[in-house]
Amino acid sequence: MAIEKVKEYFKQFNRENDIMEFTSSSATVQLAALALGVEGARIAKSLSFMTAGGPIIVVVAGDAKVDNHKYKAFFGNKAKMLSPEEALELIGHAVGGVCPFGINEGVKVYLDCSMKRFNTVFPACGSSNSAIELNCDELEQYSQNFTCWVDVCKDWQ
Repeated sequence: MAIEKVKEYFKQFNRENDIMEFTSSSATVQLAALALGVEGARIAKSLSFMTAGGPIIVVVAGDAKVDNHKYKAFFGNKAKMLSPEEALELIGHAVGGVCPFGINEGVKVYLDCSMKRFNTVFPACGSSNSAIELNCDELEQYSQNFTCWVDVCKDWQ
């Protein structure tokens, strides 16, 4: 199970016990915000895409949408999200639990600046009913294969 993989990953940071698990689903921004009692914008949603260099994850604020022009300018190709089957196979997590922790080798992680306006954000932890509260420095530190911060979103400002 992917959440167990994420808990094991967080052991190296002594943060495995900070992962929250809910009795209800947190698979969407709205459901996660409800489960956590926070505004949806603070949910760090992990979007998985295919690029010429392979699969990637872009983590964005819950109220942000990918701007196709910005995305193409940065990554050099049109934004093509992975299907649920591809996400599970290539990223290592099912849709609803995709996160930048405990992922498959070679998957690069990018963090969008839309999250930097918050003191803390809440990414999933490998399942559709989990999350962890992190500040942006921690999110960067703990994101496996972190590559860089990007500005590829719109509608959040």
